[in-house]
Amino acid sequence: MLLWRVHLAMFQISSKIQATFKSKDTEELLDRLFYRPFGYLMAIGSKKVGFTPNVITIASIFFGVAAGHLFYYNNITINLIGVLLLVLAEAMDSADGQLARMTNIHSRYGKILDGFAGNLMFISIYLHLCARFVLNDGTPWILLIAIISGISHSYQSAMSEYYRNFYIYFVYGDGIAIIDEAKDMKEKYKNYSWLKSFGKKFLLRVYINYTLQQESLSKSIRKLYKSVQEEYKRQLPNWLMQEYKKLNKPLLKYGNILTTNTRMIVLFITIFYADVLYYFLFELIILNLLLVYFVLKHEKTSKQLIEYTNKHTEAA
Repeated sequence: MLLWRVHLAMFQISSKIQATFKSKDTEELLDRLFYRPFGYLMAIGSKKVGFTPNVITIASIFFGVAAGHLFYYNNITINLIGVLLLVLAEAMDSADGQLARMTNIHSRYGKILDGFAGNLMFISIYLHLCARFVLNDGTPWILLIAIISGISHSYQSAMSEYYRNFYIYFVYGDGIAIIDEAKDMKEKYKNYSWLKSFGKKFLLRVYINYTLQQESLSKSIRKLYKSVQEEYKRQLPNWLMQEYKKLNKPLLKYGNILTTNTRMIVLFITIFYADVLYYFLFELIILNLLLVYFVLKHEKTSKQLIEYTNKHTEAA
């Protein structure tokens, strides 16, 4: 009886944690095993004390930026503290979204702020890695490599999130994923004053650049998305949802590699066991090659789905 109660309690907790996922398919293994459970506990605690998702996001910025600074030092103990702070910042990044879904507090600016927090964290990491490299008699040209690496990182993360949102839209239906268009964001941007709404206008300016990155590499998926919206409005047919899932679920693992967890593992390895230059080379070579493959595969499946949808429309 006791064992049964323990299993029941664990199942109930697991179910509650899964309820804070965007979708089960798109969750990474490390997130499911560690960040989501840890983030769930943080979200529960934050809810009890009245913290909002944005408060958690802002707090994560301080931990993430501080972690980047600690990677400057050639000291294992200090670096380990940096690792712990970075892991905590990532857990908070998970917790803010989970809290938003638990309390139904969703906002576009919360999403934008979340992305901006990640940018600040990695800017701190990159700058301090460069300083560490130069301190160890490396070339100052490492800064140029880091800038190009940072731009690559931005595209990699942008496209991974973009296709993940499309997956959620096509497989789980409208109303869950947020898919914004740059032209709409530009209109909202015009309505804000720098003097009266500096924070929102600044975040929108950053977000416009982000959406332009996404749209520049995703012609076919955007064409499919618009045609489906025009044809089926908010109710996607089951045959389309199933076909999209069949073609694109195998690609989720590549998108996951392009996000934070993989690069953090490589970052930790290079900090403790290798030259930090290898981290930048990993982003510039390995992840960019994967990005090209990832985008081309999605473009291909999107074209297939456009043809598939046209045939169904004609048959009907």
